Amino acid sequence: MGSSSAAASAPWKQLLLSSIQANSRLKHSSYFQLATVSSDGRPSNRTVVFRGFQDGSDKIMINTDTRSRKIDDLKHSSFAEICWYFTETWEQFRISGPVDVIDGTNPDPLKLEQREKSWFASSVNSRLQYMAPTPRLPVIEPPPLPPSQTPSLDPSIGPVDAFCLLVLHPDQVDYLNLKSNERLMFTSDINKLWTSEKVNP
Repeated sequence: MGSSSAAASAPWKQLLLSSIQANSRLKHSSYFQLATVSSDGRPSNRTVVFRGFQDGSDKIMINTDTRSRKIDDLKHSSFAEICWYFTETWEQFRISGPVDVIDGTNPDPLKLEQREKSWFASSVNSRLQYMAPTPRLPVIEPPPLPPSQTPSLDPSIGPVDAFCLLVLHPDQVDYLNLKSNERLMFTSDINKLWTSEKVNP
């Protein structure tokens, strides 16, 4: 039998927060897989880093490079799915929904502000990755640069063009607990009211 609740208290979010806390000693617990579909219908999957929830909501933030394949995929289909497995507690979350792609050309000043916050929340080493050569292009081995010419980044400077913030808006969550053999399905309607149902694993 199902039950419903308001978006402000998305019932799966507390389960996820508890799992993150219970697995916090494991560095890989902040990594999950993000699956998209390319324009030729092929699935595409990669590991990304959890960058938190947007402004206390249930929206999940991911940093990425505007030049990466996932951006092309999301232009073709804005829907994606996260698969997040916690090895300590044997729990899996599959979280799906549309993704908001926020790059430097976004016309919404509030979204640009969120992008900037996410940039400054990242380490300098992480930010330097967005100054690397374009992903997926053949490697051209240049002669070594002298130390004075190696890429550097002023930590006070805002996001470079290649930096992009992805915000996933969950509308379906599939929770599986392998220890208790329990599976819950959460679904959100157009009014962001969540319905939960216990189903067979």
